[in-house]
Amino acid sequence: MQNSDDASNRRIIELVARGEARSRSALAAHLGVAPSTMGTRVQSLVDAGILREAGAGTSRGGRRPRMLQLAEAGTILTADLGGGHARIGRHTLGGALDRVDTIEVDLTEGPQATLARISNVLDRFGENSSVRAIGIGLPGPVDVETGAVDQPSRMPGWPGFRVGEHLRARHGVPVVVDNDANLAALGEHSVQFGAKQHSITVKAGTAIGSGIIVDGRVHHGATFAAGDITHTRIDGSGDIPCSCGNTGCLETVASGASLVRQMRERGHDAVQTAEDVLALARDAHPDATTLVRTAGTHLGQALSGVVNFFNPHAVFLTGSMSASEPFLAAVRSRVYEACHPLVTQTLRIEAARTGADAILHGAARQAMYQLEFAEA
Repeated sequence: MQNSDDASNRRIIELVARGEARSRSALAAHLGVAPSTMGTRVQSLVDAGILREAGAGTSRGGRRPRMLQLAEAGTILTADLGGGHARIGRHTLGGALDRVDTIEVDLTEGPQATLARISNVLDRFGENSSVRAIGIGLPGPVDVETGAVDQPSRMPGWPGFRVGEHLRARHGVPVVVDNDANLAALGEHSVQFGAKQHSITVKAGTAIGSGIIVDGRVHHGATFAAGDITHTRIDGSGDIPCSCGNTGCLETVASGASLVRQMRERGHDAVQTAEDVLALARDAHPDATTLVRTAGTHLGQALSGVVNFFNPHAVFLTGSMSASEPFLAAVRSRVYEACHPLVTQTLRIEAARTGADAILHGAARQAMYQLEFAEA
């Protein structure tokens, strides 16, 4: 359980990182505390090497304020775990990504073996630098309070395993663990909007996941399952069994894995991956093009209910499927057709800018909020 001082320190760092408040007076006004109290808190963060002064700002009639920014001393490490590979990143304390590596992993080996591979790279990335925190994205539901995977569909041996505690014991720094789609949503939102605003980011690749951002923060929901549209029942999808135990879920008709299955059912045995299907669609292969467009329509159908209810500023699409213009066009068409005009009046539906790094950027931002303040 975090104490009030830790929560306040994290809020100060968040406001400075986002550029919402970059002076002591602005922070005090934003958080509703006395300037003297804010001065003490900021000074403790400066002394701990987390914030630093960055010159004088513009005067508004009085003394010019001393501007603040995140210190560059220190490193945040991140990892994005997929079914067959993991991307590991190193970031400055301000969040800039300065190194990335990709390694092969097999989640079916279980958490101990998989995380040992990840830790080896984290150790290498953290050499000769002060690692302040680690952020990890996992391809399944995560209890963010315990850092454990909760009822994953393709991660045998992982349910209940406390990934955060395991890595903290191994590396000796704070560790934040979240669902990869949530972190992708946070990473993309931070690049597109910075602070405030509401958005949905859908990760459409071999599987489908999504994350919801409300006022610049991940909305997890009561049981940390908010945004999980992959198990939405799709009209006309048939009775194809889903990994969740139901039939006709979005995943069974719109994911990359489902496109591979459907192409092979049509006799295209050479198709092995979602990228194979997308490549055929780019070459105007009739079956591949039809399936990609239909997948986009199904995703648009699932999203339309969410968009009508949530009324976001934007919907961002990431993952391999988002690179397909027919897929993206079909999503847009279905959402604009099915939603109330007022909801779509200023709605943006577009491919994400952060690409493969979205999860790493989101993990770094979440990890930054978990910095230890023992020195502060």
